[in-house]
Amino acid sequence: MGSDRAGLYEHFTGTQPVLAGHRFDVDRLAAYLDAAIDEFKGPLEVREFKGGQSNPTYQLVAASGAYVLRRKPPGALLPSAHAVDREFRVIRALNQLDFPVPRAHVLCEDESVIGTMFYVMECVEGRVMWDALLPELTPAERFAVYDSMNEILSRLHTIDFQAIGLEDFGRPGNYFARQIRRWSKQYVASETEEVPAFNRLMEWLPENIPADESTTIVHGDYKLDNMIVHPSEPRVIAILDWELSTIGHPLGDLTYQLSQRRSPGASFNDLSDADLTRMGIPTETEYVAAYCRRTGRDEIENLDFYLAYNLFRSAAILQGIIGRVRDGTAASAHALKLANAVRPLSELALSFASRLGA
Repeated sequence: MGSDRAGLYEHFTGTQPVLAGHRFDVDRLAAYLDAAIDEFKGPLEVREFKGGQSNPTYQLVAASGAYVLRRKPPGALLPSAHAVDREFRVIRALNQLDFPVPRAHVLCEDESVIGTMFYVMECVEGRVMWDALLPELTPAERFAVYDSMNEILSRLHTIDFQAIGLEDFGRPGNYFARQIRRWSKQYVASETEEVPAFNRLMEWLPENIPADESTTIVHGDYKLDNMIVHPSEPRVIAILDWELSTIGHPLGDLTYQLSQRRSPGASFNDLSDADLTRMGIPTETEYVAAYCRRTGRDEIENLDFYLAYNLFRSAAILQGIIGRVRDGTAASAHALKLANAVRPLSELALSFASRLGA
């Protein structure tokens, strides 16, 4: 593994002592959990997971076992951001099914316990793969992991969300219009410099949304490093980080994965289809075909629009990170470096939109 990738693993993997700005009264939390979770038994030790950009995430180690706590960050926050209550709700709903998510234990809306709203869930033991090229795996194992990701996404998009109590988890229809408005608003609220490409996208995207109103549960941030892979087998056993989930358009999730392959700095940019096949990683065409087969679609039309939208959305999210760095509420020291991608992401998004006349 090269030094850059080794550094990536070191930065994001494992836990660390709780950062100064994220500390709270551990004894008070332990008392709350003792009353709220039947099997909980102290004493309690708390460490913070590395690498979180949005919601600070903690490892809780108690006599009764290990848990994970996700909280809103302290400080001033953008409206509708850091929705840990929505994360908890969708995970608990999916607990009703044979779907790979951690068991949700308790949501605490009482900010007096640790200072912000939080929830506690099962700690799933396994591997987090931070490098999308999966250098530590064999070609057969790489294919199996990617196929597992594809199968789980397809399954998510065929769940009857009304049957598991998520009928009001989002507004059916007009998903992309609402998302474009949301991210435009949050971008403007965090703006630190003018990016002409992003401004053009804010004008063009709402006027060119494809006429397809498919409606499913969407994860909103479906990518490899938001998953737990089995400790020894090449399969995904838990999907994490449901902060951006809602009822929306399934192609938002699918093309988010595809946009990551094309983002500035992505390792996939230097690889041909033959390279990917040799490595055991499905090509974009193969990945889309498997998704279509599993969800009953013939093809994905208007791919350039969806890629432009997702790159625009990623730029807006990273601009929000710049705003949190500015305001002192970012959850990672690595945040500012990531946020420097706002301009190239916006320009790449506009290049896809330009194929459609933007």
